Amino acid sequence: MSAERVPASPMEPSAATKERTLAWLRTVSGELSTATIKRLEETLPWYGDMPPGRRSAVGLVAQAGITSFISWFDDPRSTPWIAADVFGAAPRELLRSISLQQTLQLIRVTVEVVEERVKDGDDSLREAILLYSREIAFASADVYARAAEARGLWDARLEALVVDSILRGEYDDELPSRIAALGWHGHGEVSVLVGTAPRVLDVDQLRRTARHLDADVLIGVQGSRLVLVIGRAEQETDENGESTSQPPFTDIASALEPGFGDGHLVLGHEVPSLVEAAQSAKAALAGFAVARSWRNAPRPVLADDLLPERALAGDPLARSTLVNRIYKPLKTHSTELLTTLWCYLDNGRSLEATARELFVHPNTVRYRLKRVSDVIGWDATGSREAIVLQSALILGSIADTDGQGPRRR
Repeated sequence: MSAERVPASPMEPSAATKERTLAWLRTVSGELSTATIKRLEETLPWYGDMPPGRRSAVGLVAQAGITSFISWFDDPRSTPWIAADVFGAAPRELLRSISLQQTLQLIRVTVEVVEERVKDGDDSLREAILLYSREIAFASADVYARAAEARGLWDARLEALVVDSILRGEYDDELPSRIAALGWHGHGEVSVLVGTAPRVLDVDQLRRTARHLDADVLIGVQGSRLVLVIGRAEQETDENGESTSQPPFTDIASALEPGFGDGHLVLGHEVPSLVEAAQSAKAALAGFAVARSWRNAPRPVLADDLLPERALAGDPLARSTLVNRIYKPLKTHSTELLTTLWCYLDNGRSLEATARELFVHPNTVRYRLKRVSDVIGWDATGSREAIVLQSALILGSIADTDGQGPRRR
């Protein structure tokens, strides 16, 4: 650890007075350590709740602080004073288990005990205690700041690794432990959001926004792309013991939208858990690659709303989704509905032209189209949804192995 700033020298006593003070301090150092431990037990509840091993380590820190003060009082300018003089006696896990606030409380108690013991001493000793306590407080803050910075850099690298593994679909035995180490609070459904990375990424704001919506995020930057893995937090229950409603992923994505740069923003489909997140990620990435081909695409846009563009770009997942969600259900339910839909789209979505080709009344066509919407969930009368349905019919007829696709009458 790098050297800390050397405190200003205390008021210089005479050589004889200083020698007597040093001799006395070395004599009472053990007494001061014992009194400090007793005061910690009496005034700090968190100290008494610690396991014996950690309490002993805290005691070593207090004792090291007293010993280091005596050495510094002897000659504050001989060698640079460093925080490791005090914290070097503590095991690494201790620094991770007590907070900065608890450390400052420890320092305060130690200083109070020493001050009470030397209140009748000379002014130079009291000033030395004041200067030393100030410096060790600043040094403690520096130790924790450096640790937090190092942890932040490590967490960022680990998070990037986790997001990359999810995008690649590489789910191994170590991934759950890595995700847990990041403090992931997501439970249940997951969706992946892909957009352009801003020039200045505010990670903390993205996390605050997600937490406000009872969600959690894993954040990864890949070149110019910003990827967010969004997970629902554990549902809370109301007074009646019922789970509270949670916002849909589209609302969460809309709230997170300001954190992205300019350009398209694509939300992958919802999957049951983080294990299947790679499926949502593939859909979102494929949609992001072709989103510019839909001139009026909203922001954010669902990856499933870009199925035609994704299919044209060669995305096998989009092709199978169109066939399995639209063509096959219609064909299984009723070839009459399939034929009506095909005719309606071929005739420019004209009810009259479709009715003439099928030799039925326009109201019959209108009724059948409503049934089509009931079966597959898409409305053929909408211009955008008509593109989706026509793409599904084309791909379905190509993949139809029995050769019994809809034919012109």
